[in-house]
Amino acid sequence: MKLQLITTTYEKNQTKTIETKKEFTHDPGVEFNVVNIYPQVEYQTFDGFGGSITDSAGYIYSLMSDQSKKELIQAYFGPNGNCYQTIRSHIDSCDFSVNQYEALSDPTDMEFESFNLDRNNRYILPLLLDAEAANGKPIEMMLSPWSPPSFMKTNGIRIQGGKLKEEYREFWAEYICHYIKSYRAKGFLIKKLSIQNEPNAKQTWDSCLYTGEEEKIFLRDYLYPALRKNGLEDIEIFIWDHNKERMFERACEIIDETTEHMISGIAFHWYTGDHFDAISLVREKFKDKKIILSEGCVEFSRFDENAQLLFAQMYAHDIIGNINSGMNSFIDWNIVLDTVGGPNHVGNFCHSPIVYDAQNDKVIKNLSYTYIGHFSRYIVPGAKRIASTKYTDKLELTALKNPDGTVVFILLNRLDEMQQVNLRINGQVTEVTVPGNSISTGLLSQ
Repeated sequence: MKLQLITTTYEKNQTKTIETKKEFTHDPGVEFNVVNIYPQVEYQTFDGFGGSITDSAGYIYSLMSDQSKKELIQAYFGPNGNCYQTIRSHIDSCDFSVNQYEALSDPTDMEFESFNLDRNNRYILPLLLDAEAANGKPIEMMLSPWSPPSFMKTNGIRIQGGKLKEEYREFWAEYICHYIKSYRAKGFLIKKLSIQNEPNAKQTWDSCLYTGEEEKIFLRDYLYPALRKNGLEDIEIFIWDHNKERMFERACEIIDETTEHMISGIAFHWYTGDHFDAISLVREKFKDKKIILSEGCVEFSRFDENAQLLFAQMYAHDIIGNINSGMNSFIDWNIVLDTVGGPNHVGNFCHSPIVYDAQNDKVIKNLSYTYIGHFSRYIVPGAKRIASTKYTDKLELTALKNPDGTVVFILLNRLDEMQQVNLRINGQVTEVTVPGNSISTGLLSQ
């Protein structure tokens, strides 16, 4: 057994990544400081990592020089980058749009004659096309609506929550289908759809409220029939698409004998804390459903915008906890923003793993980008989570087995002090040093 270990440390605002190789020896019976990995014990399949291409990200991309565009695209989608396999984008505008917009605003246009994707063509689609060119094949996409058009809502505006008017449920379902078909006609691989982004949040930006019963009725009686009528039966439908603390309740409200066959999975966000047990509950009760993180970022309204190490550790901590609880894929929020965390038409500025300094035409990779890469560069879609144990809560650990049999494990140390590990697998052992405030990815092969 051989170990390739990639370790990143961060001291005095400097990132350092080193690679080492180690050999294993026969386990003499070590008992202390042990980390065990059990490839023979398998759990859920992991489908990969991704990020979101928003109107704001596309706008930033439009400002870049050709060289900076290439650098960004390769960083996420190139063979030596973070190997993203999924893209999420929004149906009509969201908070991370330069301004509000919708593809159709005429309540009498039931034939979609005035429907157009002009705004998408301006910013989102050029970034999508370049991402796919770098990837070498179509990238699987997920679409999510933040709000129906204003005329379809009880409050008459895209913002401040409001609800979908009952008389527009059928029209809105057809609108969503038209959006999907328009993207597919351009060659994009729309694979996933969530019913509503954050249906429990009345926001100062584009938003729409659904109770669990309302979401179920819209899915069962309008959206699913519309997808079938439009030949879109292959679209994977995800419910909830909101924070973890209520994902179990929402899943129980919506998934029953009438809707179970319509629903591919549950999407969640991370903004209200760990709640890894909530994921475990959903995994236990709904064993055949996919569980995906569809959005997560660090909001500058809640955290110091200069806390690079904290942000990176937040990402790694959440990914590890989610995977260990049963998550199937992880989709980050904006893949690129400006240096203040925008643009955002309501001032809801956030961190992004990569930012662009337009004044100096510079692509800046934050530490969170490197930390995400410790997972996404090495965990191959189709990997199986495998069992592992650790001797201390001072370390965080997850382990997976790629389709080719290579074992990947990630060790996160969020403390200042170094940890010494005896790594055991298949009756063999080797010593591993985990520096303080570091993340390490191990690749195990015969």
